Amino acid sequence: MPLAMAGMGHHLRVVKINAGHGLCERLSSMGLVPGAILEVLSNGFRGPMIVAVKGSRVMLGRGMALKVLVE
Repeated sequence: MPLAMAGMGHHLRVVKINAGHGLCERLSSMGLVPGAILEVLSNGFRGPMIVAVKGSRVMLGRGMALKVLVE
């Protein structure tokens, strides 16, 4: 499922990123790579969401979060 659909407080694993090379590089620099474990800190289902990954908090726009597939 896309990361944008995950509820607050869930711990998830990144499975795949369906994006072009530029966005994949940008997400990779933030620690969002396949296999990474993250926690959804804020997701109001409108606007950006906040996730914790590898000890950092990352804010993602809705469009970016739709391209990150998690389980």
